Amino acid sequence: MGIESREACRNTKHVCKVMSRNAEIIVIVVTYNGLQWIDRCLGSVADPRGAIHTVVVDNGSTDGTVEAIKARFPDVELILPEKNLGFGHANNLGMKIALDRKAEFVFLLNQDAWLQPGALETMLESARKYPAYGILSPIHLNGAGTGLDYDFSKYVVPTKCPGFYSDLAVGQIKSDPYPLPFVNAAVWLVTARCLNVVGGFNPSFFHYGEDDNYIQRCAYHGFLIGVSAKAIAHHDRETRSVNKYFDPEVLELRRSVLNYSDPRTMLDPVAEKRNLVRRIIQRTISLQRTELKKALSKRKVLLDTPIDKVLDNRKKSLRVGPTFL
Repeated sequence: MGIESREACRNTKHVCKVMSRNAEIIVIVVTYNGLQWIDRCLGSVADPRGAIHTVVVDNGSTDGTVEAIKARFPDVELILPEKNLGFGHANNLGMKIALDRKAEFVFLLNQDAWLQPGALETMLESARKYPAYGILSPIHLNGAGTGLDYDFSKYVVPTKCPGFYSDLAVGQIKSDPYPLPFVNAAVWLVTARCLNVVGGFNPSFFHYGEDDNYIQRCAYHGFLIGVSAKAIAHHDRETRSVNKYFDPEVLELRRSVLNYSDPRTMLDPVAEKRNLVRRIIQRTISLQRTELKKALSKRKVLLDTPIDKVLDNRKKSLRVGPTFL
């Protein structure tokens, strides 16, 4: 274990289990009150051969998740931060460990997701055969397995993922990855090469939006994103309740952070502020009240955006290297 990893152990009450050898794949699962899923999630990546090693970062569970992992999955490596780090930062801890240990791949798995048998092996075969892909994801079914996860079904429409639905309908799914512009980070196989170029998740995002930004950065650095359609996973979203991270004001602020974090567009907030002021004046003079209200709302969101921090992190994301790790 490297110096940084040992430091992480001290700072986060890391339940350290130093491996006798480096695992080929390190699975990272971020948990928060995930007891109802933990057996299916961790059980789907358990590997008695030792080629796969699982790291769980728990963000302060109070429902017995940590105790269940200790009792039922003693080979899992637990990291216990002193506070909720959010999804991105928690995954970054695991990614850093993976790079320190020279893992060939990192596999990000949501606590409410699990793999069907053989899925990980199928993705690994594709990742080795097609190294242009920085991230591969399987087909996402819903928790019951009765259909595609709804959000996933929107990612693979013909305008975004040509050929997928047609091949699925006629039973001719290809072994080759299907390229697409985005798939959420519930089930991601990430190559070490991608991590060493793109880095980890951007700390501008505490929870949600970090995967959108990561894929922006993958595109900027020239990595493809794909679906390995002969691999199947389940994502059990149906049990979720109201999510505070999707309140309208929070969502609009996150969209603003995402827009200004994109290294491909390099949006200028100063120019945007000038444009909004000009628009507000014009709408006020012309008594266009609806448009005035929209412009004032956009200006408020921009003023609430932590621009200095966002632009600093955007600048860092332009670099080639394990940024944020």
